[in-house]
Amino acid sequence: MSKKAETAVKIFENRKVRTHWDEQTEEWYFSVTDVVEVLTGSANPRDYWFRMKQRVKLEDGIELSTFCRQLKLLASDGKRYSTDCANVKSLLRIIQSIPSPKAEPFKQWLAKVGYERIQETIDPEQSLDRAREHWVRLGRSEKWIQMRMSGQETRNKLTDYWKESGVNEQTEFAALTNIIHQEWTGLTVKEHKGLKNLKTQNLRDHMSEAELIFTALAELSTRQIAQSERAKGFTKNAQAGKKGGRIAKNARKALEAKTGKPVITKENFLPPAKTKKKLK
Repeated sequence: MSKKAETAVKIFENRKVRTHWDEQTEEWYFSVTDVVEVLTGSANPRDYWFRMKQRVKLEDGIELSTFCRQLKLLASDGKRYSTDCANVKSLLRIIQSIPSPKAEPFKQWLAKVGYERIQETIDPEQSLDRAREHWVRLGRSEKWIQMRMSGQETRNKLTDYWKESGVNEQTEFAALTNIIHQEWTGLTVKEHKGLKNLKTQNLRDHMSEAELIFTALAELSTRQIAQSERAKGFTKNAQAGKKGGRIAKNARKALEAKTGKPVITKENFLPPAKTKKKLK
């Protein structure tokens, strides 16, 4: 029996922690390497985690790996990889072996994340409100926020259809998304992020109003085409994705021909780079 789950990124002190909500067990699972990076500031958290497991086994005879389960989480290259993850109880045990002044604040953050999830389960609208508050803090305009949220609703309807039509969420969602994106933009998701100088950031959070609109058009067209063709499985949905993306591409080209301005730009919402002061 497959377990219904959702993945998300949580923010602790402006650092990203990938998470996975398991609806069957009703627990959050956290990427251990992300937590290690947050608490230690290590440039190589995977290596730190590997050496840490060896040290704890040698000193305490405890296999920290037994506190984890392997889950496929989205990486910065847009692909999903098996990653050591731990629920709150196991993560608290792992944190005990990490000397860090951030340990206590992080434990409080873990409790807060759990509480927020319970509240969102009772009232799903709270998650939307929290997203809106986050974008407002980042200085997004009300118009941009409306487009971002509308686009997310369109995206959710498409992924719901994919789930119902037998597409594998763990291995095929990203590939289908990339097919649609490349068809309407002429760029892969990775190339588009590179154009905007993004690394781990969410591409949609750095799109212009026009980019959001055309992304939504491509995904709306894809879903409606897939539904009309009763697309099942990856191959048929990929074909629908190319058709849907092509509709948005043609609309993009028509707009660019009229305005003389490109829809796809390198503009982003990243904070200005800090310049080092020269010593006198």
